Amino acid sequence: MKLRVTQRAFSDRKQIATYLRRRADHGSARRVIARLDEVMDHIARNPSLGTSTDVDDVLVTFVGRYPYKVFYRVRDDEAQILHIRHTAREPTDPESMA
Repeated sequence: MKLRVTQRAFSDRKQIATYLRRRADHGSARRVIARLDEVMDHIARNPSLGTSTDVDDVLVTFVGRYPYKVFYRVRDDEAQILHIRHTAREPTDPESMA
């Protein structure tokens, strides 16, 4: 299945990396971003493994060792990464992901 990262998710990924480089170190930022990329690739290979959300066709999967979750949807033969967020942040308005 194809993988498409939306502009919003790409921006989320970039902001996470920038934040971690400022707060931790470049090695930590690289590890988190590499893990996010692995999870997104996993979604493309196994799109049905996510958990349903309050938005009809949006699924979520957790990143594991790191406190992030990835929101996505499957359309035709494409897994669309919609949003990446830290688990401690306020929930996203479901309507903004529809």
